[in-house]
Amino acid sequence: MAMEDFSPHQQRIIKRYYAADGGVQLQRLQELVTELYLAEGAKRKKLWQTAAAAMKRLGLPDSRINHLLEKDSPELLAKVVKELQSAE
Repeated sequence: MAMEDFSPHQQRIIKRYYAADGGVQLQRLQELVTELYLAEGAKRKKLWQTAAAAMKRLGLPDSRINHLLEKDSPELLAKVVKELQSAE
């Protein structure tokens, strides 16, 4: 669907949504750090997949994402979140 199919009001809403997406993804990563500290087993694996998707949308390189997934360390993810916050 092209943007022309939406009213000007709807177009502004869509643009604001995507402009704020980086902040939403960063906040989600912050929440995932806490959840990863507490999770075990299959739930922990699913949380790491969610974190990887959020990091990809934030523009982190695949090599860094894979490194974090291999280490399975919420502490390292917390450092990445802190780094991303200071970059904003």
